[in-house]
Amino acid sequence: MNVEDNTPLVEVFTGTPWEAELVKGLLESAGIEAALKDDNLGCIAPSMSVNFGPGGVKVIVVPEDYEVAIQLVEARESKE
Repeated sequence: MNVEDNTPLVEVFTGTPWEAELVKGLLESAGIEAALKDDNLGCIAPSMSVNFGPGGVKVIVVPEDYEVAIQLVEARESKE
């Protein structure tokens, strides 16, 4: 994702650092550019990164990819 681009980003997943990395990889393998938000929290306060709420690592995408990204995330979660 272009850092200088002012396109708003939307969250499609929140979880532990390793789950967020898996979801990011899943999306990228489907051609959807994704990024992690709050991924430094795991280094600063590892106990907080396990939280699936506000303290978790978020996977974000551009709004145009939101629908497909959510479908992929939901399909992954239904297989668990």
